[in-house]
Amino acid sequence: MVYVTGDMHGDLRHLKGAKLKKGDTLIVCGDFGFVWYGDKRDTAALAALSRKKYTILFVDGVHENYDLLATYPLGEVYGAPAWQIAPNVWRLRRGEVYTIEGHTFFAFGGGEEPFEKTLRAETGSYYECCMPSEDELKRGREALAAVGNTVDYVVTHSPSAKASGYTRSHRRRETGLGIYFNVLEETVEYKRWFFGCLHLDKQLSARHFAVYRAFLPI
Repeated sequence: MVYVTGDMHGDLRHLKGAKLKKGDTLIVCGDFGFVWYGDKRDTAALAALSRKKYTILFVDGVHENYDLLATYPLGEVYGAPAWQIAPNVWRLRRGEVYTIEGHTFFAFGGGEEPFEKTLRAETGSYYECCMPSEDELKRGREALAAVGNTVDYVVTHSPSAKASGYTRSHRRRETGLGIYFNVLEETVEYKRWFFGCLHLDKQLSARHFAVYRAFLPI
């Protein structure tokens, strides 16, 4: 079974409610956060995750240490490139389509927090690569075209501008990435779209799911 959850921010307590079994797969919708300090704290946390009997996949978010994430080797999992963080933990690459248990997933991490950008830049914790590059946007378009612009599920950190409009308190979150996702809304056939950055567990429409603490089976 494949499950989806939201931002973990490096907190192992997030997994206390998980009832996953051996062979299951958990997808984290950004802000994974377990690669953060670059010292024994990360080592201990990743060792704890490695003891899980299921596979953990994540798209990156806006609260990540991208310098440390860049040190991990690029490999392949579920039919597409990804970075292996631990034996059972993988960071999914932006703009790739993965096939998991017979279902296709379009993964695209990253995003922008307009109201935090200035503050985080001042503290040295903001990375320009939070926002995707032109190459990553192009990769996403090409990967989707290769599967006939049809996937079963979309997993991102940020919502499309259309999806964020379903919740009144987050309408101001529209960014360039949200607009890119809006184009995908109009051109890609999919069943459900999961995203994490709103810190909200709520079905916003027939196909849009904000996920945070829940573990949603697909």
